[in-house]
Amino acid sequence: MVNDPQKSAPGRAKLRLSAPDCCSIVQIMKVASFNINGIKARINALTEWLDEANPDVALLQEIKSVDEGFPREIFEERGYNVETHGQKGFNGVAILSKLPLEDVSRGLPGDDTNEQARWIEATVVGDAQAVRLCGLYLPNGNPAPGPKYDYKLAWMERLLARARELMAEEMPALMAGDYNIIPQAEDAARPEAWRDDALFRLDSRAAWRRILNLGFTEAFRARNGAPEQYSFWDYQAGAWNKNDGIRIDHVLMTPQCADLMVDCQIDAAIRGREKPSDHVPVWVDLAA
Repeated sequence: MVNDPQKSAPGRAKLRLSAPDCCSIVQIMKVASFNINGIKARINALTEWLDEANPDVALLQEIKSVDEGFPREIFEERGYNVETHGQKGFNGVAILSKLPLEDVSRGLPGDDTNEQARWIEATVVGDAQAVRLCGLYLPNGNPAPGPKYDYKLAWMERLLARARELMAEEMPALMAGDYNIIPQAEDAARPEAWRDDALFRLDSRAAWRRILNLGFTEAFRARNGAPEQYSFWDYQAGAWNKNDGIRIDHVLMTPQCADLMVDCQIDAAIRGREKPSDHVPVWVDLAA
């Protein structure tokens, strides 16, 4: 039985696990994914959320900054180790971690000519368990059909190959980020409006399903099956006020990682704040 969640210095959560014959306390590793839509434009919104949510690790997408232009000092002052894989004006991913990082790698394997900064991974060392964390920004793919959609599907084939490797390594691992995939109709307020969009086309969802079928757990749906749960609202046409959203930010976990999951939620309320990203964070608590 799980009871009595606590906070422990210097801010990491603990969870008390009780059973008929024993009682133990384990640390909680809070891992969040957040497409911030530009580090410079969203620095205040991001730091405000970090100070409130206090994730141990934040996987960021769309930083839209070269590595040397990333404002790392702001995050280092908050106790985060910073690793980036940037690109001028577009894309870009980063890891902020209050825990030690090991074996950092950049770029999704499978295409040495690819210049788009969309993948970063590292091993994060918790108190009880090391976890391989992969942060990703999957291509949008529009207009579809067309070259951009072909690139999206090819990128997903490379993702499938890396996912197979993570499963074979049999260590706790997750892949989190902006997948630009609406998995099912209930993940959109108006699914009919997305029928021909690259995010919801049949080939896109089939590629997503091939990854899941390797044995991954989709963290949020494992904890919450309710409709009207979204992670993105367009800036246009009053989408936020109408709750006209879609759920495209996901956390996929290997079985070893899924066994560690305590909770997974979406911080939807921050979308209503000043100068927000069009995405909101999704986070998972791991007993690690």
